[in-house]
Amino acid sequence: MRPISIPFPNPDRILAGAQFADSYWLIADGLHLDAVSATRRVMGRTPGWITVLMAIRNVIVRPFGLKTELGSTAFRDAIGLFPVVGKSASRVVLGFDDRHLDFRVVVDVNELGAGRQEVAVSTAVKTHNLLGRAYLAVVKPFHRLIVPAMLAQVLTGDDSQPAGVTV
Repeated sequence: MRPISIPFPNPDRILAGAQFADSYWLIADGLHLDAVSATRRVMGRTPGWITVLMAIRNVIVRPFGLKTELGSTAFRDAIGLFPVVGKSASRVVLGFDDRHLDFRVVVDVNELGAGRQEVAVSTAVKTHNLLGRAYLAVVKPFHRLIVPAMLAQVLTGDDSQPAGVTV
């Protein structure tokens, strides 16, 4: 099953004042995931084409003073590149606040019964200034390609934690 785009209901509950929000979901069958293991599958590895896009992004944004290296080891609790803001058995919230924008990535796992689970990845972004709005406008088309590709890894990935990262 390919990830499907759905509306993100009530993004203000995750990030007050969010101006952008989206959500993608898919059905996992027989994987018995909790939210942390699902998040590790989504964020644990980055396909090569996304790595290339991120390298290009880093070159472009460096003159504007935006973070170019998040680096999973920069945060005590992180999954992939992003710090853990909150977690439970059914939800992990990742993200951070910066001077140009704040963002949250939410991974939800909902039990459907008969060994089936809905896994959703939702994003909420709140911009603070012109730079944040411009950045969001530029990355949105790429975001809409990257998030479904990362979510699809739930069905094919493993949930081992990358080295140097604790949760």
